Amino acid sequence: MSTAPILATDTPAIPRHVAIIMDGNGRWARQRHLPRLAGHKAGVEAVRRVTRAARAMGIEALTLYAFSSENWRRPAEEVSDLMGLLRLFIRSDLAELARENVRLRIIGDYRAFSPDLIALIEDAVARTAGNSGPLLAIALNYGAQAELAAAARRLAARLPADQIDEAAIEAELDTVGLPPLDLVIRTSGEQRLSNFLLWQAAYAELLFVDTLWPDFGADALADAVAAFGQRQRRYGGL
Repeated sequence: MSTAPILATDTPAIPRHVAIIMDGNGRWARQRHLPRLAGHKAGVEAVRRVTRAARAMGIEALTLYAFSSENWRRPAEEVSDLMGLLRLFIRSDLAELARENVRLRIIGDYRAFSPDLIALIEDAVARTAGNSGPLLAIALNYGAQAELAAAARRLAARLPADQIDEAAIEAELDTVGLPPLDLVIRTSGEQRLSNFLLWQAAYAELLFVDTLWPDFGADALADAVAAFGQRQRRYGGL
């Protein structure tokens, strides 16, 4: 039942699915002698700019790494600030997402959050579930290794080993139903995936940019997409 990717050398001008590791809020704030919260607030504004630009460019799916399963190690005050910004984003931007026909999707174990935030998230997802336009996936309390381990446990509980293949694993991942991942962008100059979409990124193009996330916007996304268009994707072929 294993399926191999279609071999191709032509790269489409616009990637169907872009994922972004939004890094650099803290450094942005530090450079300006501001508290880290100011960097996170500026990062939320960057989310608004980029999601709107992605829709205008025709990108089908945008996945944003908002809160990793490792981010719980940060100071409790900063975690609380991040949760507060998430609440604010949902309350202030949900109407726009619904109006623009955007489908909201959450990947990761968001049920580890407080009950009021869980309810807010689930209401937002439900209110956009019937939309047919671009998909915005937010990774919350997400870690790719935990995602793969959970998928393996579910499959092992119901399938014999010889029936567990790539397609079976993909069907158990948080991203099931999303287009194949084409491009991963990480801001701030760091060059690692940080436990983000490890399975899905197997054949994705990777782009590391020096721009700090709060400074990332429509022009930076357009530059990233243009760089993607110059890549040749062979999937192991010639």
